[in-house]
Amino acid sequence: MALIQTVEPDKAEGQVKEVYDFMQQNAGVIPAPLQMASASPWMLDMFWQSIQYYTQHPNLGFGLLSSIRYLVAQEYNYAFCTNFNRNMLSMQGLSDEDIAKMEKDPQQAPLDDKDRAMVAFVMKAIKTPDAVESEDMDQLRDLGWSDNDILDALAHGTNMVGSSIMMKAFKMDQAC
Repeated sequence: MALIQTVEPDKAEGQVKEVYDFMQQNAGVIPAPLQMASASPWMLDMFWQSIQYYTQHPNLGFGLLSSIRYLVAQEYNYAFCTNFNRNMLSMQGLSDEDIAKMEKDPQQAPLDDKDRAMVAFVMKAIKTPDAVESEDMDQLRDLGWSDNDILDALAHGTNMVGSSIMMKAFKMDQAC
C-alpha cells in the first residue's frame, strides 16, 4: 500500500482525469509515477509537461528515450519502469536477445550509431558522472547532437533516478 494518498483512476477529476485518460488511451496503462505525482497538482503538471516535451522532441526519438528509461530503471532496480519500458522496447520489435545485449553494453543497443552513442553517454554519466570528459561531449557533437539534445537526454535519464527513489520511498514500485 502506498504511503501517500494518490488519486485513484476511478476518482480522477479535472487535469488528473485528462492526464489519466490520455495515458490509458495512448499507453494502455496509467504509469505508476504519474499516479504517484497525482498527490501534488504541481508535481503532476511537471511530470505531464515532461512527457509532452519528450514525446514531441525534435531529435530524441521514441526508441532512444525508451532505451534510456529502460537502462536507467534497470540500473536503479526500478521495477515498474524496468518492466514498462521493456514492454515498450518489445513493442518496437526488440527481441529478448537485443535487450540483453543492450543491458550488458549500451554500445550494443539496436539503434543507429548516433542514438547508440547517446545511450552510452547517458549511462556513463548516470553511473560515473565524474568520468565524463570533454571528449565525450565532442564525440556526441561530432555525431550531430547539440548541447540542448545532450542536456535533454541526460535530464531524461536523471529524472528516472529521482522517480525511482520516490516510488521506492512511498512503496509504490510494483512491477506491471
